[in-house]
Amino acid sequence: MNATRIAAWLTVPARWYLGLLFVAACLHKIADPHSFAIDIATYDILPLSLVNLAAITLPWIELAAGAMLLVGWRVRTSSVLIAGMMAVFLAALMVALARGLDMSCGCFASQGADEDPISRLTILRDLWWLGLALFVLVFDRGLVGIDHLLDRRPE
Repeated sequence: MNATRIAAWLTVPARWYLGLLFVAACLHKIADPHSFAIDIATYDILPLSLVNLAAITLPWIELAAGAMLLVGWRVRTSSVLIAGMMAVFLAALMVALARGLDMSCGCFASQGADEDPISRLTILRDLWWLGLALFVLVFDRGLVGIDHLLDRRPE
């Protein structure tokens, strides 16, 4: 088995991991958009007029992208979405850390800085997830999932 084929098979667990991660990350945000809006506002990057819109729409985009990766449907599109979100999240984290903000990242729960603080480790973790999304984008060959089933349809 050549390296490209091995990489293609390794994208399957990477897809499932990222998919589960993004589905898990969006659940508290969908359940409590008010708390998520406060998390977004704390970063002090978006104009206040856009905070509620972001708090309402972003979790649903996370859910859609995560679910798409889990079922293997439109994997390239969903991996681009996740890579894009990770890039934005990383930029926000770096700005917050550069400003010396002591706050929660808001990634998996709106718990406050004591339970979910931002740090250099948060940046490293998010860089890893960005790398995984890019790995899936580059190497996924639709070996498992809906994309695979759709490619096998008789013409």
